[in-house]
Amino acid sequence: MNNKISKSIAVIVAHPDDETLWAGGTMLSHPYNKWFVVCLCRASDTERSKRFYKALKLLKAGGIMGDLDDGPEQHPLAEKDVEKEILRLLPTTHFDLILTHNSTGEYTSHLRHVEVNEAVTTLWHKEKISTKELWTFAYEDGNKAYFPQIVENANIIEPLSVETWKKKYKIITKTYGFDKDSWEAETTPTTEAFWQFRNPVQAMQSKTHLNDDVKMSKLSIYKLLDNTKN
Repeated sequence: MNNKISKSIAVIVAHPDDETLWAGGTMLSHPYNKWFVVCLCRASDTERSKRFYKALKLLKAGGIMGDLDDGPEQHPLAEKDVEKEILRLLPTTHFDLILTHNSTGEYTSHLRHVEVNEAVTTLWHKEKISTKELWTFAYEDGNKAYFPQIVENANIIEPLSVETWKKKYKIITKTYGFDKDSWEAETTPTTEAFWQFRNPVQAMQSKTHLNDDVKMSKLSIYKLLDNTKN
């Protein structure tokens, strides 16, 4: 994203703070783009929503919140409901670029992240939204073995300058109010990574491969744990 021609970019996430954790540095590094963040949950959470809109000002982005169920039980949502909410919240259906969650989520595990990816990919495939490219956040946590880190073979790697990372970290700790020893603060990536898709068929097909990779990664960890026990 080195070309300084302004692009219209939507960032579609499940929760307030997802936009900052997984793509905040990229947003801060490219302020000339027209950023719009759609957050699908927590609009009725007055404290989180207030902090979300403060974060958007620092990220120089527009945005809006929805209020899909986000209870701790993580009951599955109907895909059509998630799709409908995305379409309701988006200010337009065409963007030069869309950023969203990965089909496996960024860590183990949050159902809403996976559901948002499913809905965005399906809407693109059905031509209900259009974009030149779709980028999905490329992070993994080794089945909770460590804090989320970038996938080294992701298509796009965005190292953050120290100054940019500090701004991003400040949004997480000061604006969103997470303690310095919280999972969110400890996680805050110093490098951001994305899987890049130029057409919806490619994005749909990738889900099978990525899910297989995650299964293999988990299997390797289980084998490692078994070996340490013996």
